[in-house]
Amino acid sequence: MIIIIITVLLTVVIMQNTEHVNFDFLFFTFRVSKLLMLLIVALVAFLIGVLVGRPGKPKYIPGQVEDFDPNKKKLDTLSDEDREYIS
Repeated sequence: MIIIIITVLLTVVIMQNTEHVNFDFLFFTFRVSKLLMLLIVALVAFLIGVLVGRPGKPKYIPGQVEDFDPNKKKLDTLSDEDREYIS
């Protein structure tokens, strides 16, 4: 539902901005319509969002419920020197 609302609002904003403007990019100046520029920016933002938010390998997060195993014995990883320092 939220995606539909955002799409409708984006369409209204884009359709209200149809006049031509000067667009400066590095050393070049282009005369394009606001409609085209807003559409390009919206598409690029969408693609970046898809690339950043796509599911990948699951990341290990310490303390997750899946990691808890009551039958698993914890290994003591502290050395005697570390224990003395903490005490």
